[in-house]
Amino acid sequence: MVSDELTAMCPITNQPDFYTARIEYRPRELCLESKSLKIYLSRFREQGAFCEALAVQIRDEVAVALALEPSDVRVSLRQKARGGITITAST
Repeated sequence: MVSDELTAMCPITNQPDFYTARIEYRPRELCLESKSLKIYLSRFREQGAFCEALAVQIRDEVAVALALEPSDVRVSLRQKARGGITITAST
């Protein structure tokens, strides 16, 4: 699943960082529902987080929600360029 609606606050500058999130997993008994994912991702808007920590947090929480091991979920966040630098963090 891919969403370009993820926003979190930079913990240093308190400016918004905009991300494209890609979540990959092999479904078992449970699956992510797109509307639920959209609502889940919107809760990060006011949270201060670095890209790398945010990727790990999303991976861990998705794994719990789907009753999977964290190693069975892959999250990649691509932070849109700010200051001419684009960051991609993957778990």
